[in-house]
Amino acid sequence: MFEKLNVSYFIYIWIAIAVVLFPIQLFISAPYGRHTKTTWGPMISNKLGWILMEGWALVAFWSVYIVYFSYNSYSLFFAGLYTFHYINRSFIFPLRTNTKGKEMPLMIALSAMLFNSVNASSIGYFLSNVTVYPVNYFLQWNFLIGLPLFIFGFYGNYKSDDILIKLRKPGETGYKIPKGFLFRYISCPNHFCEMLEWFGFMLLVWNLAGVSFFIWTVSNLLPRALHHHKWYLQNFADYPKERKAVFPFVL
Repeated sequence: MFEKLNVSYFIYIWIAIAVVLFPIQLFISAPYGRHTKTTWGPMISNKLGWILMEGWALVAFWSVYIVYFSYNSYSLFFAGLYTFHYINRSFIFPLRTNTKGKEMPLMIALSAMLFNSVNASSIGYFLSNVTVYPVNYFLQWNFLIGLPLFIFGFYGNYKSDDILIKLRKPGETGYKIPKGFLFRYISCPNHFCEMLEWFGFMLLVWNLAGVSFFIWTVSNLLPRALHHHKWYLQNFADYPKERKAVFPFVL
């Protein structure tokens, strides 16, 4: 009982940190990808960085989930969805990208590993040891809405990444204006769809850890999408002026 309360208090503090960092990240873009800066210490390859920081989420999640495991088919299903996402982000996505010669600061990878350690372990803990799902949970409104949102969010994120990856021909390292799919309306459909995906996951798991992870996702990805949009406008004179940053027709 006290252990669960202490974990909940910690997550509330973790959420507060995300809220505080959100306005800061509106002005300071994390220095990787098109915003890479070499002044942030030692550099490592992009592929290695992605594998380390995203793969660590799987390690942290399953390390906690297995320790506290108590069989529930819904809990296992949600664990499977989480794992499915991070297998793509940890291995499939970085190995598909054409980023030969590109690097990121080691500090960014280590910071992301810390971020994933807390979020992944808290989700694993709540799914295995806190949240109880009834037999007919699949009939509840949050499940019926959350699952389609998660599926579409994952598909949209994968599709957007696929478009971005295919913009570069073998040997190319520069950037081009992406077109098609949701790029018709926004600069960063990959970020929009990932936020949508984790909003759906939050509805599905229906616990504090899911809420925390969604808030952190927005805190990180929304500012980054705005920075990307600004970068496009500054670097491409013919960039579509009607295209928004991350939310179609809105922002």
